[in-house]
Amino acid sequence: MKAAVMYQKGELPQYVDFEEPVVQNDQEVLVSVKAVAIKHFDKGTAAGTHYSSDAPKATSRVIGGDGVCLLEDGTRVYGMGVSGMLAEKATIDKNRIVKLPEGLSDATAAGLANAVIGSAMALKFKAVIQPGDVVLINGATGFTGIVAVQIAKHYGASKVIATGRNVQSLQNLLTLGADKIIPITGDDVQFLDSVKQSQQEKPIDVMIDYLWGRTAEVLLSSLMGQGSFTNKVRFVSVGSMAGDLIQLSAANLRSVDLQLTGSGLGSWSKQQVGQLFSEILPEMFQLAADGKLKVETIAVKLMDIASLWNLEVADGKRLVVIV
Repeated sequence: MKAAVMYQKGELPQYVDFEEPVVQNDQEVLVSVKAVAIKHFDKGTAAGTHYSSDAPKATSRVIGGDGVCLLEDGTRVYGMGVSGMLAEKATIDKNRIVKLPEGLSDATAAGLANAVIGSAMALKFKAVIQPGDVVLINGATGFTGIVAVQIAKHYGASKVIATGRNVQSLQNLLTLGADKIIPITGDDVQFLDSVKQSQQEKPIDVMIDYLWGRTAEVLLSSLMGQGSFTNKVRFVSVGSMAGDLIQLSAANLRSVDLQLTGSGLGSWSKQQVGQLFSEILPEMFQLAADGKLKVETIAVKLMDIASLWNLEVADGKRLVVIV
């Protein structure tokens, strides 16, 4: 079979002939792969830099963690790979499969899944979003942030505030559910004042953060209290595109009713992951099929994987390899 194979850490994957994977137990099934999104998570795990993965030990392996595929009987599903997914054939976990609805393209399903995991899990289980909540999405112009804006509104947020560096992308979010946009210009004072103004209009209940770094520091400082009662804020870290470390004042923590948590692999319970596959992903795939959840993908070919691996993609779009 043809596959995208990584031979050495730090090198580019290669389009080569590779041995088909073999089912190892009765919890696995062999599938024909149709579409796989290229995500930061895939790049991090392939290079061994993501916190959930050990440094790669194998000298050659197929990359890609999830995607759209066909079961032996022709049923089209989204599945989590046991073997690498960027190949014509893969093995997937029977317990981590979602049947895809009619009207949903392979590219959209493949691109959407990881973004749903990176947004719905944070909103539903970590922020425990309630109807009427005011939600701020920090880093909303990225692919997952765009999905988070839409899902927050779907889950009943009364107001969604979107922050990001790309002003045009922020403007576009106003048509996808955002009620207010705050540009990240690099001017901390201006950013802080804008967030505080939003707080004064109506207290923010939830902050979903995809950036961390300096913007997270500013957001947390915007919540600083002065000894009086404060509105409870659930701050959820999902990504760290702006840096892995921050400085956080102890006085900041003591002065506000703050729940600070993260959402990612290792932070969810088995029951929550079960709900992801039995309830959340099916619901979101159906919303997308009905045109109520919108994403933009760029379809590319598996044979071009080496030239695509480090390709810079425009804000809010995702590369999807069509196999």
